[in-house]
Amino acid sequence: MAILVNGGAGYIGSVFTELLREHGEMPVVLDNLSRGHRGAVAPEVPFYEGNFGDRDLVRRILREHPLEACVHFAAWTYVGESVEQPAKYFANNFSQAAALLETLIESGVKRFVFSSTAATYGEPREIPIPETHPQWPVNPYGWSKFFVERMLESFDRAYGLKFVALRYFNAAGGTPKHGEDHDPETHLIPNILCAAMGKRPHVSVFGTDFPTPDGTAVRDYIHVSDLGSAHVKALAYLRKGGESRCLNLGTGHGYSVKQVIEVVKRVTGKDFPVRYEGRRAGDPAQLVARADQARQILDWEPAFSDLETIVRSAWEWHLARPKGYS
Repeated sequence: MAILVNGGAGYIGSVFTELLREHGEMPVVLDNLSRGHRGAVAPEVPFYEGNFGDRDLVRRILREHPLEACVHFAAWTYVGESVEQPAKYFANNFSQAAALLETLIESGVKRFVFSSTAATYGEPREIPIPETHPQWPVNPYGWSKFFVERMLESFDRAYGLKFVALRYFNAAGGTPKHGEDHDPETHLIPNILCAAMGKRPHVSVFGTDFPTPDGTAVRDYIHVSDLGSAHVKALAYLRKGGESRCLNLGTGHGYSVKQVIEVVKRVTGKDFPVRYEGRRAGDPAQLVARADQARQILDWEPAFSDLETIVRSAWEWHLARPKGYS
């Protein structure tokens, strides 16, 4: 049986697709390549270019491959862009997801692993953040993922769809084959690495007046390989008859922007200018996970997610692929 991987040409999706192959699984990738890369998917993996909400295309894939589950990474993910263009985010992240789920249900596919986000929590009331924390997003990106989680719960009750929604904190790092190659790039670590390589004139730090120890935003960084392994384990959990769950994926330890910059300087041996600017709309001060449930329920443990390992792995990928996948 095959696994449909939506967004499998993207950063996290491509790592997961490779892990599936290493586990002897048969992935089928669907990606519109708006922000993914065909070169991130091995040539032997069945690949379909298009939108995940295209019912006819999904039906075609279902006819051509014996799908047993779908792992869904595809989404617009830029917080700032979502504030400026909310209609784009709700149309893609929610409306297309509704079409996808309806098409899967009508074909009898009832296992679904969803790439969700810590942005569904909004401004945290406690740190680290447990899954029971109230959800009240502060940006349209977070709301779009929140709405999909609620839709999944409704589909479980009505149609028996079993799902695991994995609320990521901050994905980072690289593998020998895969790394971050976005245009535009909004994530902190690759932007700092680009400055270290001389490809950017400076590093921008957005906000120095957060209620954090050094005034810069604090985030919980998790290695992309650890995210990928959590999805593999979530799929195994559903195959064993597990009930639908929403689980955090993080390390439980946060680092400020200034701390990340210092680690990058130490790992790369490079110095670079830093420019301090105002806060971006929709950025919470701290996002740090309590991930005990993922450890207990999925038997998952982050293996590569200390900050220096994350930065070093990303640096090595950028040095090996200075032009990304192009």
